[in-house]
Amino acid sequence: MGSGERLIGKSVIAAPLMDMDIDFNCTGCGNCCKESRLPLSAAEAVRWLQDGHPVQVLCEAIPWPGEPPAADLLGAFKRERSFSAVSGALPIRVLVTLAAPLGQSCPNLLADNRCGIYERRPDVCRIYPAETNPFRALVTAGKRCPPEAWQAGGRPLMRNALPTDRELRRHIESRLLRMVADVPLQEELCATLGVRTAALANEGYAVHSPDSGNLLQVLLAAGKRPPPARQGWDFITDCAKTVEAIRSCDARCFLASDHSPGGVEYLSLGCNQAACVTAR
Repeated sequence: MGSGERLIGKSVIAAPLMDMDIDFNCTGCGNCCKESRLPLSAAEAVRWLQDGHPVQVLCEAIPWPGEPPAADLLGAFKRERSFSAVSGALPIRVLVTLAAPLGQSCPNLLADNRCGIYERRPDVCRIYPAETNPFRALVTAGKRCPPEAWQAGGRPLMRNALPTDRELRRHIESRLLRMVADVPLQEELCATLGVRTAALANEGYAVHSPDSGNLLQVLLAAGKRPPPARQGWDFITDCAKTVEAIRSCDARCFLASDHSPGGVEYLSLGCNQAACVTAR
């Protein structure tokens, strides 16, 4: 999914990360522009669609039976970036990510691995390979960059687990502010397009691929309609134990192999429960 997201303000200062110093020199390999999904803000998604490229709607959801305590920074982080919904009798919060499916290569990647829209590239492209999530350490082995990009003595990227570059910090803050501001639009978008299937957060994503023209119209008309009615959501998973656990909370959950709503793909991140027997 590209770079993680980050809470600004006091939660950054209180982020539970180990101190780390990381140097980085981009090698121009272009690997970050291939075979992935690129998270976009609503405004970036509009530009992407207007350029003639598809955008997907990725949905995950968190069971939310009650509000977390004020000291729960992770809970506050998730709450700011999600909207309230229900699945059966279970209160949940839904997190939506608009993302560009890059396929074998980003449509803007040139033959020499330079970016064809460099001056207006999305924030996530400007942030990578830094992590912006205060609850996630930057693990170089998990990035697409080759080992030589991380050699000590290169350009300082992180010092004491924080980005060193002022411009990078500005893009992180911009991305995070847009994420919070986009939540009402995301809720309206899902209600308008009939999107109501989500994966369990941290286990996978329900990937919706709406018609590009319809999605663009909905994004351009955002905020001009009455507030959407609250809709019931379904969970989808490839983990049999997750189905059992979610249904025990009087919520709706289906195995991806048994339930294929129109236009929905299940993107698995791996089952979180060791005892689970997966069905694929």
